[in-house]
Amino acid sequence: MPRSPFALLLALLIGCASPIAAQSAATGNQITVLYDAFSDKPGLALDWGYAALVEFEGKRILFDTGNDAAMFETNIKRLRVDLSKIDLVVLSHRHGDHTSGLRYVLSVNPKVPVYVPSDETFMQSTPTGFFAPAVEDPSLPAKMRYFGGTPPTPSPAHGTAWPAARFRVVTKLTDITPHIHLISTLSGTPGFRDMSEVSLILDTPKGPVVIVGCSHPGVENILANVAAQTHTSSIFELVGGLHLVVSTPSQIDHTVSALLDTYHVHRTALGHCTGEKTFAILQKRLGENYRYAGVGEVLGL
Repeated sequence: MPRSPFALLLALLIGCASPIAAQSAATGNQITVLYDAFSDKPGLALDWGYAALVEFEGKRILFDTGNDAAMFETNIKRLRVDLSKIDLVVLSHRHGDHTSGLRYVLSVNPKVPVYVPSDETFMQSTPTGFFAPAVEDPSLPAKMRYFGGTPPTPSPAHGTAWPAARFRVVTKLTDITPHIHLISTLSGTPGFRDMSEVSLILDTPKGPVVIVGCSHPGVENILANVAAQTHTSSIFELVGGLHLVVSTPSQIDHTVSALLDTYHVHRTALGHCTGEKTFAILQKRLGENYRYAGVGEVLGL
């Protein structure tokens, strides 16, 4: 039976698609960059910050939410992303250029679970230990005691910009599905010491894809944690920000060597705070395995 003109056109389009694009269309596994400071697509808001929609094995995960809720909303609408249908949100860390769009997300999908690092920013109650000192001085008058010496039970709510958010704290390797995991790495980096950062791991047939927000603990430390927790010796793809934007050439060279030689990163799709110097170096080193990841880009997995 002769095929209809529509069927012929569809076959032609699929035949012209790249193998990766065709595979992405078949599996639905892809990452769409929603927020960053560069793009080759008109009509999208550009700003310092990061957000991406990760679609993998039937799950739709919003990873970070950008720096400005209004700009984030603009890109969401122009890219026709339906936030009411996402399954979960991951906030990599507390900084505003990754969390500000959460207000808009919750206005559309108020019950969505939000996975966050163990950080005071996302706490929903004040630690009870604050009101139970190890050694009490009975001479301290009640007017100098917290709550007059009788603190409320349960502990007072901790102030937050998102009082209705359903936060779920990530403190260890957390399985979302058998092939989707979250991992938290504690930073020892000066300026960001003791700040936890959550990364997303996707188990693909080609190897793990690791999605990072800013890599404040150092991307080498994050990947070392991934390797130790998941018992993997190589990373297929690294996506997101590496926080090398103000690093020296020697620091960048050291990190690039660690990525390629120690963790055997095969492919990258980097953005945000990675820095233009690192973009240029990795593009030369990886060739076609360096994937452009500007706002609006859809990256097949």
